[in-house]
Amino acid sequence: MKKVLSLTLVVLLGLSCANETLPKPSAYLRLEYPEAQYKTFDTGFPFAFEKNELAKEIKARTLSVDSGSYGIDLVYPDLKGTIYLTYKPINNNNERLITLLKDAQGFTQEHTLKADAISEQVFESKEKRVYGMFYEVGGNAASQSQFYLTDSINHFLTGSLYFYAKPNYDSILPAAHYLQKDIKHIIETVKWKE
Repeated sequence: MKKVLSLTLVVLLGLSCANETLPKPSAYLRLEYPEAQYKTFDTGFPFAFEKNELAKEIKARTLSVDSGSYGIDLVYPDLKGTIYLTYKPINNNNERLITLLKDAQGFTQEHTLKADAISEQVFESKEKRVYGMFYEVGGNAASQSQFYLTDSINHFLTGSLYFYAKPNYDSILPAAHYLQKDIKHIIETVKWKE
């Protein structure tokens, strides 16, 4: 009887070990945002562009009447983020252009302390006279994206993306990618007014 019980126990143990139990993969929150709907947005300033209708609040402000500097905030309440745009005239002043370029590039480089990586994408549209750079900032930096655009003669536009949350790259990544597409669309559709 002991032999039969021992044999049964050995067979049961052998059968129970045939299928390995695998742990379930970690689940991730899936965030889905609506398809972007773009419409031309005339700022009333020396430039226009197409903006996503998801930007519910638009705050336009004059930064300096004397210098002709303007700012526009495109607020995305559902994504808890804002794209800040700042326009400054160059007025055919080459020294001013160089200063504005250095400032824009330096502002991006300040994020290297917290950024894991900063990738650059050159933008050039000779037909529209729009030239610039788009920066994607990886890691826990305060701003996930920045850009600047110019015609090299009269206009200079900078933009940056900020979220109303502590910069935790993994948490804001889906919203950052969505808004980076909006930024690229803004860059591609900017038109200077003469």
